[in-house]
Amino acid sequence: MANIVFISPGKYIQGAGALQELGKHIKELGRKPLIIADEVVWGITGDVIKQSLSAEGKEFHFVSFNGEASSNEVNRIAQEGRSQSVDFVIGVGGGKTLDTAKAVSDELKSKVVIVPTTASTDAPTSALSVIYSDAGVFESYRFYHKNPDLVLVDTAVVAKAPARLFASGIADAMATWIEVRATVKSNGTAMSGGKTSIAAQAIAQACEETLFKYGIPAYQAVQKGLVTRHVEAVVEANTLLSGLGFESGGLAAAHAIHNGFTVLSGDIHHLTHGEKVAYGTLVQLMLELHPEAEIIKYIDFYQELGLPTTLKELHLEHVTFEELLKVGQAATQPNETMVNLSSEITPEQVANAILAVDVLSKQVGSA
Repeated sequence: MANIVFISPGKYIQGAGALQELGKHIKELGRKPLIIADEVVWGITGDVIKQSLSAEGKEFHFVSFNGEASSNEVNRIAQEGRSQSVDFVIGVGGGKTLDTAKAVSDELKSKVVIVPTTASTDAPTSALSVIYSDAGVFESYRFYHKNPDLVLVDTAVVAKAPARLFASGIADAMATWIEVRATVKSNGTAMSGGKTSIAAQAIAQACEETLFKYGIPAYQAVQKGLVTRHVEAVVEANTLLSGLGFESGGLAAAHAIHNGFTVLSGDIHHLTHGEKVAYGTLVQLMLELHPEAEIIKYIDFYQELGLPTTLKELHLEHVTFEELLKVGQAATQPNETMVNLSSEITPEQVANAILAVDVLSKQVGSA
């Protein structure tokens, strides 16, 4: 029986202007791709993609993504792909678009190319999708037999996306080492299906080190639409290091609590994946009994990036304890990744830790 399982995409390409060479990199993958993007992203990238594919004599069929990575959306797009006789899939956009593209390629039994236009999540490199209901409530993880065949990141495009999304990606990536080390400590199982490898641990640690070193200046550069070496380093951390680290290293409480937050109604649904993971990461640190000074280090970092560290910033200033118990119940379900922290964590402990983070963050913010 396999003990260690390490998985990764077939190829990863990153750099300013990389999108102009998309046609060259995909010409051997198939005859006719199905391209999935939302209308905003297609308006930004469509002309470059058309020119790049045209230069290689590639026809394609475009489908507009409707905004939610749901089973209904996956089935709709897959059916259109079949009707157009496509033989591989290209996803262009943010995390939910990319997760949908992976699911569609699985339905079509085809190869898949992932083109993130933000560095907002670590979804691009992974062999899984997060599936939500049409209303945006977390439903399940969908796993695939292989990772994407190609991940291509144009940092010039990423740097011009809203800086909030860049900060969100840093938050998602910052959870990587925190969750991986918890998985190692508990001898838990990674998303890849095996125990955490030495390689995955090293990658996860490098991810956090890169973010603490370069995250703030990279965020400041992206606020001005600039591509600097700091930006390149953080894009790699957000996308490649975090993606490889979480998938072959393990998820734990931070993402389980993110999933728990999706059961609530209200304006919290307007927050990004990474913004909710940021708070979940602080809750995990609280549950793990880390010293106050260490937790404050993360709070300070998140606050510099404009990430939510209080319940008010999560749009939950009026949340009841009973509602937080529902978050805790969802986060501690038997199939959730909370088990990689501890199978003994209770909904009450989660609810209390959520409140404790709020108290500490308010003290830091008023200091």
